[in-house]
Amino acid sequence: MHLDDVDRAIIDHLREEGRLSNVALAERVHLTPGPCLRRVQRLEAEGVILGYSADVAPEALGQSFEVILEVELTVYDAGTIAHFESTMAAFDEVVELYRLFGSPDYFIRVAVSDLPAYERFLTEEVITIPGIAKVFSRFAMKVLKSSRRTAPGVAAPGVAAPDAPPRGSAVAVMARSPRRG
Repeated sequence: MHLDDVDRAIIDHLREEGRLSNVALAERVHLTPGPCLRRVQRLEAEGVILGYSADVAPEALGQSFEVILEVELTVYDAGTIAHFESTMAAFDEVVELYRLFGSPDYFIRVAVSDLPAYERFLTEEVITIPGIAKVFSRFAMKVLKSSRRTAPGVAAPGVAAPDAPPRGSAVAVMARSPRRG
C-alpha cells in the first residue's frame, strides 16, 4: 500500500490526538471534511489505522512501577515454550512480552504498584513456572524516550518522582536449578 504525504499527516495527527474531530483533522491536513473522512476510512479499511485507544495514567491502575525482565529457559521443547508463553501472557502485570532470537530468550515489561508488589509477582508467579533458568530484573534509572504519555507533572513509568530518593540502576539475577519445576 502506498501512503502519500497527506496520509502520513493524517496518521501523525491521529497518533498524537486520536479523538480529534474530522473537521479539525481536515483543517490540519488542509483538506475539506469529506475527502479527509474518506482517507481515514480507507486507512482503517486497509489496516493502516488499527484502532483508537486511551492513554491511562499507570498510577490509576496501580502500575506505576515498571521492571524489565530478561528470562532464559532451561529447555526449549514446544510444550515448555507454549506453557511459559501462555502463562506469562495471562498475567495482568505483563504489559509486553517478546520472544527473542539469541540470548536472553524473552524480554518482558512488567508494571506493578511498587517494589514489594514486584517481589511478590516475581517470587510467587514468575519463578514458579517450570523451565526457567534465569530471570534478570532491570529497573530504569531514567526514561529518555517513550511513546507512552504521562500526566503533566508526573514522572514517566519507572522514574522516581523528583522528591523521591534516587533509585539508581539495579540488576537482580535469580537462577533456578534445572532440577526444579
